[in-house]
Amino acid sequence: MATDLTSLLEGGVILDPVAADSRKQALTLLSQALAAKTKLDQRDIFEAVLERERLGSTGVGEGVAIPHARIDRLSKPLGGFVRLESGVDFDAVDERPCDLIFMLIAPVGSGADHLRALAQVSRTLRQPSVREALRQAKDKAEIRKILCPEAAKASAA
Repeated sequence: MATDLTSLLEGGVILDPVAADSRKQALTLLSQALAAKTKLDQRDIFEAVLERERLGSTGVGEGVAIPHARIDRLSKPLGGFVRLESGVDFDAVDERPCDLIFMLIAPVGSGADHLRALAQVSRTLRQPSVREALRQAKDKAEIRKILCPEAAKASAA
């Protein structure tokens, strides 16, 4: 059962695989990329996500982390994805380092939409075949094909 994340990533970002030494560095990379794309303040995104991390880890296991936060001046949930060359500590439930990081930001008043988006990301990244394909992908174009198969089909048509 494939899940498509096009709706979250078409206004968001996918980064090429990159090295990061820490959770903060990974969050900074995604915050900067999302800020550049949305014209939001990078510090606002980073601080909101870090605040959420303090409440409890967003490392969900199997090398996956889904840091998320609600942000003012955002009209719909957006995502940013990066695969790290080697995992960083996210205090994951299974204690494994995380190398597949999907940052989700959503409008402040978007309770149900935010939860639906989180569930959608979780369902997608819970699939072993998706995680394996993401770890084999060479660049953001390959990653986009894996996470956004509907968009890939549409552009091929």
